[in-house]
Amino acid sequence: MEFQIETGVRGRETWTVGPGDTASRYGSGLVEVFATPAMIGLMEKTCQNSVLPFLPEGYGTVGVRVDVSHSRATPVGGKVICTSLLVEVDRRRLVFEVLAQDEQGEIGRGRHERFIIDTAKFMSRL
Repeated sequence: MEFQIETGVRGRETWTVGPGDTASRYGSGLVEVFATPAMIGLMEKTCQNSVLPFLPEGYGTVGVRVDVSHSRATPVGGKVICTSLLVEVDRRRLVFEVLAQDEQGEIGRGRHERFIIDTAKFMSRL
């Protein structure tokens, strides 16, 4: 199936860091700051939501690769804004540049890759 998605698609999601989003809660650290896995989840969500309007019903995307840095901590209560830019489309493979910022500036950036799937077909193979 051909998909009508071109590079340049942008996404934006906002998240307020809660107690369940911390490194100590995820087990990825011992401090009460925005966890790297939570930041990556927000980045994936931002990318996914940016392209969903371009997909036929019954199709979605799955994350397959993440290459990001988490450069600064954000406390509980901090607001994080994540933006994405679709920079490469190769049939069903989508590559995004992602950036996460809080009120103080950049907290993380990198690249994320997703594949377009037929959701029912994908689930039937599990």
